[in-house]
Amino acid sequence: MKLYYFETPNARKPCAVAKYLGSPVEYVKIDLAQGAQKAPDYLAINPNGQIPALVDGDKVILESQAIMCYLAQKAGSDLWPGDERQIEIIRWFSWDSAHLSRHAGMLVWQNMIKSMYGLGGPDAKAVEVATTKFKQFAGVLDAHLSTRSHLVGDQLSVADFSVAAFLAYAQPAKIPLGDFSHIKRWHDALLELPAWREPFPA
Repeated sequence: MKLYYFETPNARKPCAVAKYLGSPVEYVKIDLAQGAQKAPDYLAINPNGQIPALVDGDKVILESQAIMCYLAQKAGSDLWPGDERQIEIIRWFSWDSAHLSRHAGMLVWQNMIKSMYGLGGPDAKAVEVATTKFKQFAGVLDAHLSTRSHLVGDQLSVADFSVAAFLAYAQPAKIPLGDFSHIKRWHDALLELPAWREPFPA
């Protein structure tokens, strides 16, 4: 299997899951800064020109959440359980994409990525809106985590890896986690996993 990645929050998800599971993947770095995602040979794999992507024989799996589930299923891991918990995981995938990571991603872009690539300073209005919206939805997540250690059921799942992806960049992106003690506790526990703390190949 080949896992195409760059050091971004969305690629962090399947890279961390692959490392956690010990999946036999070959990591192939696609340098977004150099425009490698637009090269014809990569577009033949992922016509969206995005990362990550997974190639397993004649199968091509696109989108980070699908790749995580595929890797877990292939490994026979309960990270992607074979029961009704799948519905709850999909719900968290959808919620996160529409709400929490949408606004955390804007903070990563404004406060981190733009300066890294010389694209100017953060847009104050965009940061204000994203911060307000992030806090709104972080409150929902914090309340959910107030009585539990994981998002779904009582054990780690691909939902945890997915929802936490942008939070790994909280400090440089100025993502406001200070008021959300349950999120911090949950994410601190994830950071104890070497696969989450250092998901990308050296």
